[in-house]
Amino acid sequence: MPLFDFACRACGHQVELLVKADVVPECPDCGAAGMVKLVSSPAAPGTSKAKLAAARGQARREGHFSNY
Repeated sequence: MPLFDFACRACGHQVELLVKADVVPECPDCGAAGMVKLVSSPAAPGTSKAKLAAARGQARREGHFSNY
């Protein structure tokens, strides 16, 4: 399930929620139905490969035999 940004039409509260793509949740602040899905900015590319390589190197140094 992806993360989506929502804004409440009634109270204006903005929240990021983990929901299915076709679900429109109720506002966690006021309980009103019919929140509006907002357009989110994309995540910055390029950091996951470096983090994975560093974690694999650390696991190798520590003697782990996992496929991290």
